[in-house]
Amino acid sequence: MEKVLLITGGSRGIGAATALLAARQGYKIAINYLSDHQAAERTCAQVRELGAQAITVQADASNEDEIIRLFARVDAELGPVTALVNNAGTVAQSSRLEDMSEFRMLKIMTCNVIGPMLCAKHALLRMLPRHGGQGGSIVNVSSVAARLGSPGEYVDYAASKGALDTFTIGLSRELAGEGVRVNAVRPGYIFTDFHALSGDPSRVSKLEPGIPMQRGGTAEEVAEAIVWLLSDKASYATGTFIDLGGGR
Repeated sequence: MEKVLLITGGSRGIGAATALLAARQGYKIAINYLSDHQAAERTCAQVRELGAQAITVQADASNEDEIIRLFARVDAELGPVTALVNNAGTVAQSSRLEDMSEFRMLKIMTCNVIGPMLCAKHALLRMLPRHGGQGGSIVNVSSVAARLGSPGEYVDYAASKGALDTFTIGLSRELAGEGVRVNAVRPGYIFTDFHALSGDPSRVSKLEPGIPMQRGGTAEEVAEAIVWLLSDKASYATGTFIDLGGGR
């Protein structure tokens, strides 16, 4: 079975690191991105330099019409998806709940919860034997915030990742006897551009003293866990969470 991997939000950070590592493991790779075309193309070029077949596909991974178009592109150019990394996500600036707008909350939940659910749905239409597939693997990128709650910063983001964790557990049990595994990673403070969305690009460096390991993590460290969970080496793992928080 050819290994075809779709990474949502794959142009930078954890998504890009995952694409590069998976390229070395023999995957064909579809790099989805929302708006940063240049970053996606840079990552795609690096993946191709490693000898892997790769494409970039612009799509909003929280809009079903665009998700349908995304999967159709992958079908046509790489083949049916056998592995999915639900990495696309967003966060807003640090805020207390009473200062959060309904628009902000809906955007967070749509992107971080509904999007991964819809992408998983369309992946299953290709992975499940009942739909002509040969099985597959899904990894959801959650956060240690799902356990810690992020009080005074972004409880809406933490709640969305808590919902993603619950989805991971439920879907893994729903599919456990059908050849599709569903797992998740929960990164903590990782050095990526993601923290700029919360209004503090230097956040990880500032908070390192409070991390038991005294340092932030790297996107490459998270990618190692993701690619392991995708692989046959994790063949008995489903509904499993790998925390990558330096002890938090």
